[in-house]
Amino acid sequence: MYKVKTFNNLAAKGLDRFPSTRYQVGPDLTPADAIMLRSHKLHGETIDESIIAVARAGAGVNNIPVQEYAKEGIVVFNTPGANAN
Repeated sequence: MYKVKTFNNLAAKGLDRFPSTRYQVGPDLTPADAIMLRSHKLHGETIDESIIAVARAGAGVNNIPVQEYAKEGIVVFNTPGANAN
């Protein structure tokens, strides 16, 4: 079972894509395997050593320390165009 820690308000329609048989998704999961966020800033924050991926529900990644995470082997990705009509 993968644990995905969320920050900010994320649309239920998107979160429903994670089957509850394989994923736990929520703001209070620790330790987590992944992080999903919108505008929350992770610069200067300590994250769980178990994190292997960070997903930004948006176009940019300026709120995520990409270089620092890359050195740790953490994959960072975004979702450009996901909210377009």
